[in-house]
Amino acid sequence: MFGSKQFVVLLNVLLLPCCISAAKAIHNQQNKQPAVRERISINEGWKFFRYTAGPDNLVYDVRPEIKDRNDNMVADSKPTEAAATTSSASALKNWILPSANEFITDPSQHHTRPAGKPGSDFPFVQNNFNDGGWESVILPHDWAIKGPFYEGANATVGGGMGRLPSPGVAWYRRKLSFTAADKNKSIYLDIDGAMAYAMVWLNGNLVGGWPYGYNSFRLDLTPYINTGNNNQLAIRLDNPPNSSRWYPGGGIYRNVWLTKVNKVHVAHWGTFITSKNVSASSAVIEIAVQVQNTSATTQKIEAATDVYALDANLQKIQRGMISIPRFAVSVAAGQKNKIEKTVSIKNPMLWGPPPSQKPNLYTAVTRLYVNGKQVDEYETRFGIRSLQFDPVKGLFVNGQAVRFQGVNQHHDLGALGAAFNTRAAERQLELLQEMGCNAIRLAHNPPAPELLDLTDRMGFLVIDEVFDCWERKKTPLDFHLIFPDWYEADTRSFIRRDRNHPSVIAWSFGNEVGEQYTADTGAALANRLHAIVKEEDNTRPATASMNYAKPNMPFPAETDIISLNYQGEGIRDAPAYAHLRGIKTSPLYPAFQKQFPGKLIYSSETASALSTRGSYVFPVFTGNSAPVSDSTGGDQKNKYVSAYELYTAQFGASPDKVFASQDKHPFVAGEFVWSGWDYLGEPTPYYSARSSYSGIIDLAGFKKDRFYLYQSRWRPNLSMVHILPHWNWPDRIGKITPVHVFTSGDEAELFLN
Repeated sequence: MFGSKQFVVLLNVLLLPCCISAAKAIHNQQNKQPAVRERISINEGWKFFRYTAGPDNLVYDVRPEIKDRNDNMVADSKPTEAAATTSSASALKNWILPSANEFITDPSQHHTRPAGKPGSDFPFVQNNFNDGGWESVILPHDWAIKGPFYEGANATVGGGMGRLPSPGVAWYRRKLSFTAADKNKSIYLDIDGAMAYAMVWLNGNLVGGWPYGYNSFRLDLTPYINTGNNNQLAIRLDNPPNSSRWYPGGGIYRNVWLTKVNKVHVAHWGTFITSKNVSASSAVIEIAVQVQNTSATTQKIEAATDVYALDANLQKIQRGMISIPRFAVSVAAGQKNKIEKTVSIKNPMLWGPPPSQKPNLYTAVTRLYVNGKQVDEYETRFGIRSLQFDPVKGLFVNGQAVRFQGVNQHHDLGALGAAFNTRAAERQLELLQEMGCNAIRLAHNPPAPELLDLTDRMGFLVIDEVFDCWERKKTPLDFHLIFPDWYEADTRSFIRRDRNHPSVIAWSFGNEVGEQYTADTGAALANRLHAIVKEEDNTRPATASMNYAKPNMPFPAETDIISLNYQGEGIRDAPAYAHLRGIKTSPLYPAFQKQFPGKLIYSSETASALSTRGSYVFPVFTGNSAPVSDSTGGDQKNKYVSAYELYTAQFGASPDKVFASQDKHPFVAGEFVWSGWDYLGEPTPYYSARSSYSGIIDLAGFKKDRFYLYQSRWRPNLSMVHILPHWNWPDRIGKITPVHVFTSGDEAELFLN
């Protein structure tokens, strides 16, 4: 799996009080040594340029003509087969593909880098190019969020992608400085996210790149560095039009790091810590460490790990630290070896979701030594917890039943765009937690790594998702164009980055993919992706969310748990929806349970209820769920949807309809509402607008009336009541104005004047 011989070492360690002081002394001495690993933020000092027209010809590959072919499938978004393309001699794809080799387990499938220095003669990659006229920016940076918005029915960028100028080609440049000592180290560039088709040059050399804009990636700069401060880093991004169903943002929109390590070091995302036999009195944790040797000779390495509990401020608690003695292993030149250790912990501080549990965290500090000298130190934060996915009783965390009270979240932060901001993301989670939300489904792509740090600390349960499409497209230039080349690398890298987060309880390898429609062919691809996930992590279930596949089709059999988008409650399955076209299903919870009695079932997307905060449209629908139309809850002229919280997308169901269905089927483990917050793009039902209507909280962070409806259900012990609408209706004197009340109480009494 790691391309080299693996050493598996099992050490059973119990904490002995006499070891604590000695371990402390060793640790204190080590802290006096120079840093053996540097992780340096390089978010500042960048110059930025975006073409307004006529970009350069440094393309990743030849793109097909945009044609939206209809294959007559009955679906809300009709997928088609990926269009074949022929590589161009001037395309840089063959120099970029080797960046994926670390995550391709079959060496015979590794990509060979061609000879030559493509792009080296282009001015923007050269050291002497004058970028003084370029814009100065600080990362994370989203070039599109400042606008302007595109208007009109035939806009360059429509409502689906937020009417913002995210498509285009742009460059980022920055100087790097290296010392003579750095020449003896391994130097890596770590990019947490760049949208999209990133290509990286250093000193005129094409280092590599990564097309998928949502995945984090590492490139090895070591062969290309020069001593001094005149090392020119240049990054080219190409964000295609018609490439997303929502607002993707544009630019280097997450953090960027320079990592300097000795030739012997813990590999990238090279630790994996799992827990088993977990109880309040004891737990066993298994620590796997992948050691990398980039030197030219075999190295005899000693490895040691200390395990600390963390306090509420994420500071190490010295008392109770467990010290694992050093162990020697040899690693051949240019190879990696994996070491596994087993540690027993008494009275562990368990990680679990509030309010009934606490999200306690640990950190493992791994140190490597060569000839008695410390050469690396690597910290891994993790949590100790047990998960049980019961097909009848639902999810259990540490033996306690926990029902999914979840939401789906896209990656933008409203007015901040896609540029990640930790405090803004934390605020989103705080408001969701106030509502009673305990779970997040990351729709439909890997998040910024800091978001998972937040969910770990705050105690959310997370469904971590990697793809929105596979080989069958949803938009003409989306990921389907490169899926065959990149799906393995993107899936494995996604899991290796996120696998130590205790908040991540399941992996999703697809959302509403077109392969649901292709019978055994689609199921075979699902089987391949499922196998990759389980090879990387067999401690969590792997799933894919389905809005079409039925219990008797081959696709659902390829998932560990059943993830249903809208099908559980039924799609267009109410009198108010009878006139609509598209997928129509009766409630499918019972059918899936009958077909898969051993699998947990939950709703990965529910509701898709729509509303505009503070806007109430009359007359009010007298039932409990209806699709938005000009005569039912909609105001097309002003692009409003009534906030009476009865109205939905054509395929959706009101919260009350979902609640009734879930109550009727208690074996269902809970729901993930679409969506927690409004987000940029996908403005169903009015695509002349710019942002969604489905959020429980609006784009600016103000609570819609629906917030209190969910709070009344999800926090039954909180005394609360919410009345709607407002009471300022000068044009409705003498008319009946319906009043709705949301409360956690058994009954409510309404007083007028």
